[in-house]
Amino acid sequence: MLQPTPAFRFATMPAQGAHSHDAVLWLLKRHCSLTPAQLGWLYVSLCCVSLGIAAFFWAQGATMVMPFAWAELAAVGAAFVVYARHAGDGEKIVLEGGQLVVELETAGRTERAEFNREWVRIEPKAEDGSLIEVSGQGRSVRVGRHVRPELRPALAREIRMALRSA
Repeated sequence: MLQPTPAFRFATMPAQGAHSHDAVLWLLKRHCSLTPAQLGWLYVSLCCVSLGIAAFFWAQGATMVMPFAWAELAAVGAAFVVYARHAGDGEKIVLEGGQLVVELETAGRTERAEFNREWVRIEPKAEDGSLIEVSGQGRSVRVGRHVRPELRPALAREIRMALRSA
């Protein structure tokens, strides 16, 4: 169970027993109105309606309606697959002890980077709304894709503040 922290706007604190007591967790997720399962049911119902209408017109002698219905359903299905692949995208940033761990999930692939708390840098310092670059020890990762651009500087300040507090 995650609990919001009073000092941070974006971070949560893992419940007792989940992580260390001093861990801070940022979960930045894509906001999706439909889950992949709901999207699948929507697609099945769309197929039934579209193919039902096409079958009616096929029976009336308009045979070209059916190929166009299949083409439409193939295009919509491809778009739904792309949407469903990215519905679970997100970023997880964990500050625990002397480590800052960043995990990026994109289309089912997870990228993980670990940074020493004392050597990590958090950019941008400017208020331009660009992605936040977490860098240190020769590695860098950009985070903040799922945060509105105008809120990214606040997120960067919050991560910096958590890194400074011991």
